[in-house]
Amino acid sequence: MNLEAFILGCGGMMPLPNRHLTSVLLRREGELFLFDCGEGTQVALRKLNLRWKKISVIFVSHTHADHVTGIPGLLMLSSQAERDDPLYIIGPPRIGEYIETSRRVLDMYINYEIIVKEITEPGVVFQGEGFHIRCFPLSHTKPCFGYTLEEYLRPGEFYPKKAQELGIPCGPLWAQLQNGETVNVEGREIRSIEVLGPPRPGRKFSFVTDSLPIKEIADEVCGSDLFVCEGMFENDLAEDARGKKHMTAVEAANIAASAGYIKKMALIHYSPRYTEYDLKKLLKEAQDVFPNTVLSRDKAVFPIEYCE
Repeated sequence: MNLEAFILGCGGMMPLPNRHLTSVLLRREGELFLFDCGEGTQVALRKLNLRWKKISVIFVSHTHADHVTGIPGLLMLSSQAERDDPLYIIGPPRIGEYIETSRRVLDMYINYEIIVKEITEPGVVFQGEGFHIRCFPLSHTKPCFGYTLEEYLRPGEFYPKKAQELGIPCGPLWAQLQNGETVNVEGREIRSIEVLGPPRPGRKFSFVTDSLPIKEIADEVCGSDLFVCEGMFENDLAEDARGKKHMTAVEAANIAASAGYIKKMALIHYSPRYTEYDLKKLLKEAQDVFPNTVLSRDKAVFPIEYCE
């Protein structure tokens, strides 16, 4: 089952010619989840030829303009297609007011159901087959949340030789056992654990932007195969970052290093003061603390693989 993160925009505060505002699309097989929706998200979706009509949930970190101004256009665009499924929008208090006001003032034609859920406490905010998405509070100038998508344990590796020794014919029964089911063979009940190895972990994706580097973040993102985290400023501007309740690249790397296990961290939400060349400084500062750090760029794609 494929799991991929598409960077639609990696900028903060204002869009630049080659840097849209922060937005990440997560694709898990046929399901699409959007994390933040800054200005230019529609353009980014088109550049990557993604099937935006299949977006089922938009997760909003907070209601600052550079994270939500792409939502009205996306809502109107979706009305141009034959959409049968509802669109969920999950975010902090007042995200519902923003959506409703935009619809009313812009006189939007919407021909599908929009379901808005405002977060009242940390915890699971969305569940799907084999996974859930939970939110946790960040520390910014207004209510702000990070998100993790975490898959449940998978059945262990299937051992055909064991199945053959137990007299289980190759075919549908093997598939049922691989799915963790119990099967019946000539009156004998055979459990999946008799032909499977130990359960294997699923994958985990984390998204954090616009926050001071509070210690609780490390606990939430621990175990992430991909941790997308803001690194808005270089270390020399740490005082400015604190004043604006943002993070430096070094502070993001410290979170990744202290989390226990992070496979890869991708920095995002850069200050517009940094040119493409300048971003190398942020990368080096972060890699000195957490070597497996990369820069996210517009149109970048990060496959998230199983750890076998």
